Amino acid sequence: MATATLTIDLDAIAANWRALDRMSDPTTQTAAVVKADAYGLGAKRVVRALAEAGARRFFVAVAEEGAAVRQALGPGPQICVLSGHMAGDTEMVHDLDLTPMLNSVEQITRHLESLPGHPFGVQLDTGMNRLGLEAPEWEAVAALVLEQGPELVMSHLACADEPGHPLNEAQLAEFHAMTDGIGVPRSLAATGGILLGPDYHFELTRPGVGLYGGRPWESAQPVVALALPVIQIREVAAGEIVGYSCGYTAEEPRLIATVAAGYADGLTRRYSNAATLWDGEVPCPIVGRVSMDLITVDVSHLRDIPRTLDLLGPMQGVDDLADIAGTIGYEVLTSLGHRYTRRYATTTTRGQV
Repeated sequence: MATATLTIDLDAIAANWRALDRMSDPTTQTAAVVKADAYGLGAKRVVRALAEAGARRFFVAVAEEGAAVRQALGPGPQICVLSGHMAGDTEMVHDLDLTPMLNSVEQITRHLESLPGHPFGVQLDTGMNRLGLEAPEWEAVAALVLEQGPELVMSHLACADEPGHPLNEAQLAEFHAMTDGIGVPRSLAATGGILLGPDYHFELTRPGVGLYGGRPWESAQPVVALALPVIQIREVAAGEIVGYSCGYTAEEPRLIATVAAGYADGLTRRYSNAATLWDGEVPCPIVGRVSMDLITVDVSHLRDIPRTLDLLGPMQGVDDLADIAGTIGYEVLTSLGHRYTRRYATTTTRGQV
């Protein structure tokens, strides 16, 4: 079998949600962000595990993602669409009972005219300059919008993963200034905001990356493991090269394993001659260039050649790989490809495909 195996621990995701839920007051609802196919891990299975853990509100990026989550969960749980109510979304928003987070006067007009009485929320821009109404826009329409009974008013922190950053307190103050006294549930905190403390929690929190084992929550349970099958072993003499563009030259005789995965599977070329695979607790360095489907690894020091080598697992998590590539764990997770054999592990069904 030449397909790498991506194992996703649903129990760990559920445990992470429960732990993040306990960080806020019992009166604060804890939602779950499952956009980008649950950060690349498969929304269908992930949202069911989160619902069983107690989540009742889910956030997605676009209406099409909301359709997939609704199909997985059925009626009942609230599904909020962060991109709001886009042109062409009306039928889907209505038929699937999605709750758009309206981001502009244009979206507010579209929603109230096309779906009067349908649930909605509002997103405000408190300093990130990405999505949401700015203070003058909100001031102009707030009275009209609040008369229609929004489900939620939210904003998003730009620097929550840097606890000491002054923008956190500035955005908190701006959010208070824009929303105090409106009588509507409010939300400001994703995972990083939860960690900033109760001042940021309001009536609802929206953990995302923390559910999947990523920073900034260092206590998160790891969620993913990735084992790459060894296809071939070859002896390389001193002075011989390995891979494209002579990316590695052996200084002495080496034993090289070729494993099945590459940048087509979301494993960036930046891992070339930089990242490490693992045989249990034994590191095995990548040598040469990461190619589309294959990676070459130095296994000269191993007594026995294993059937697989781990890229993600107990010795190396998504943020470790992100550090090597100069990126963040979010990108590592959402880049994981579709060729992997995906196995969803729970306490009752370990190893279920």
